[in-house]
Amino acid sequence: MPNARITPELDMHYAIDDYTDPWRKPETILMLHGNAESGAVWFAWVPHLARHYRVVRPDMRGFGASTPMPRDFPWSLDVIIDDYLQLMQSLDIERFHLVGAKLGGTVARRFAARCPERVLTLTVAGTPPPRRENVAAIRPEVIQEFEVKGVGSWARRTMAGRLGSRFPAEGVNWWIDLMGRTATSTQVGFIPKISPADITADIPRITCPTLVITTEGSALGSSDETRAWQQLIPNSRLLVLPGDSYHVAASDADRCAQETFDFISHSGAMPK
Repeated sequence: MPNARITPELDMHYAIDDYTDPWRKPETILMLHGNAESGAVWFAWVPHLARHYRVVRPDMRGFGASTPMPRDFPWSLDVIIDDYLQLMQSLDIERFHLVGAKLGGTVARRFAARCPERVLTLTVAGTPPPRRENVAAIRPEVIQEFEVKGVGSWARRTMAGRLGSRFPAEGVNWWIDLMGRTATSTQVGFIPKISPADITADIPRITCPTLVITTEGSALGSSDETRAWQQLIPNSRLLVLPGDSYHVAASDADRCAQETFDFISHSGAMPK
C-alpha cells in the first residue's frame, strides 16, 4: 500500500481500489473513516463500489498506518481536510464523491461545505449530530481511560452500542483489535478537539446531493433528531435502517454500500 508525504511530519497511508474497465476514466470516491479506525474498515464496501468507481481509502493523520500524532498536536477539522486535499492533489484528482462514517462524517460534512467545487456528492453513515452537547462532560474520564488502560479497553467497553446487538462476536473482537492499535498519543489529542467540534453553520452550506444513513436505534440520535439536521441540507435525503447500532457503515456495510452506489449512480453529479 502506498504512502504520500502530506506535510513534513505526516506520511499518509492509503489504498486505491479500481476494478473498472481499463479503457474508462472512472469517477473517484474518497472514503473517510471514523475515530480509532483506518481505511481498512471499508473492506465490505469495496466490492460494491470499485467495479464502477476508483475508490481511495486513506488512513487519517495519526491513525492506521499513517504517522502517529503527538499528544499536543493542534487538531482541527480543517487540518484533517487539508491533509485529504493534499492527498487528492498528489493523485491528480480534482473532483470526487465523498463518503464518511462516524466522526469521518463530521469531517466530510465540513469538507463538502468548505469545498463545494471539489465534492460531487456526499454520503454520511452513522455520523454524530452537528453539535454534540454531552461530549465535554465525559471527556476527562475517557482521556484517563486511554492513558491508563489503552485505546483497546475503551473500544471493548463501548463496542456494544457501536456495532449493535446483531453483530457476530468474532466481528466484535476484530473491531476491538483494530481500534486498539491506535496510538494513545493520537487519541488523547484527537478526542478533545474533534469529538465536540460544532459544524452547525456548515450544514446549510452543503450544496451537493447528500445521503444520510442512520438506524432506528442509533445512540447518536433518534431518526427524528437526525432528520432535523438532514433537512437543513438543501439537496438531501435520509435513509433509516432497522437496528440499534450507531456505526451503521460497519453493522450494515453491504446495505449501506449498495445504497451509496445507487445514490451516486443516480445523482446526476458529473465532473466539470
